[in-house]
Amino acid sequence: MARNLASIQKIVAIEPIPGADNIEVATVLGWHCVVKKGDFVTGDLCVYFEIDSLLPQIPQFEFLASRGTSKIEDGTTGYKVKTIRLRKQVSQGLAIKTSEFPQVAGMDEGSDVTDLLGVVQWYPIIPANMKGLVKGNFPSFIPKTDETRVQNLQRVLTRYAGTRCYVTEKIDGTSVTYYLKDGEFGVCSRNMELQETSENLYWSMARKLDIEKKLRDLNAGNIAIQGEIYGQVQGNHLGIEGTHLAIFNVFDIDNFRYLDFEWLKKTVEVLGLDLVPVLTDCFRLHDNIDELVNMSVAKSVINPKKWREGIVIRPLTEQLDLEMSKGLNNARLSFKVINPEYLIANNE
Repeated sequence: MARNLASIQKIVAIEPIPGADNIEVATVLGWHCVVKKGDFVTGDLCVYFEIDSLLPQIPQFEFLASRGTSKIEDGTTGYKVKTIRLRKQVSQGLAIKTSEFPQVAGMDEGSDVTDLLGVVQWYPIIPANMKGLVKGNFPSFIPKTDETRVQNLQRVLTRYAGTRCYVTEKIDGTSVTYYLKDGEFGVCSRNMELQETSENLYWSMARKLDIEKKLRDLNAGNIAIQGEIYGQVQGNHLGIEGTHLAIFNVFDIDNFRYLDFEWLKKTVEVLGLDLVPVLTDCFRLHDNIDELVNMSVAKSVINPKKWREGIVIRPLTEQLDLEMSKGLNNARLSFKVINPEYLIANNE
């Protein structure tokens, strides 16, 4: 399911920024973004553009031209929406008056206008050793590793407040899926299944750690493991030598379900692989988005000199929620909280 990068949303709150005469901070969904003073009052509708949106080079966005343009893999160029700090206020996303876009006139709150306004998602251009030869689409019998951002989940948080959860560090790298199904071993990047080549990063890690043999020796039927390859890949924001793998999911293909936390830990241990850093396994979920974002702000367990990318929060016992199916992770109650200091430090 595609991400709603641009949508019609309500201004939940407007607050002043200390020392700022011309700007104020608006809350949209669970996001805070800086807007021109007087542009909005609480309850107004706006067009909200999430961070990582790549906006077309049209007059409505010309005010972003001084920051330069960005490009994605297919050659599309535009203005990237980044996390920034203005007058000590972190701003994530853009809120623009609906009157700037005649084509959205009369649309209701929550309407997705991503395609209508020509917005696409920004991704870093993939290095050659991470592309590989495509074998096929990502397997339909395994969910992809995408996580929904907490700022879009206020109703979900309220519904599950008090749920016992575990919290892991979200590692800055590239996600990988390894599976064994009906005797066949497969290797997948974030979106595709890959053929084996000697120079491919995902296959090189599989051979380095002997993952195919480990999955076969586990004798657990049809199973997939998902993790993050990190280190000297895609910018190496953690600043560490070599490449490493940390597992964050074990998926039972036959029963189409993720293993609960205790079984996840045991399975990864039996496989002789590393689990992503577990920050706590006794967290009671609460419904304050700002507090969860503050919780994400810390240095990495892997390299304490660098900001961690963020955290991932999941219940100790796997749960499904229909509202989560509107996001990117097949109704699984699981979400990420990205550290704004990491985004600012890495110009994201």
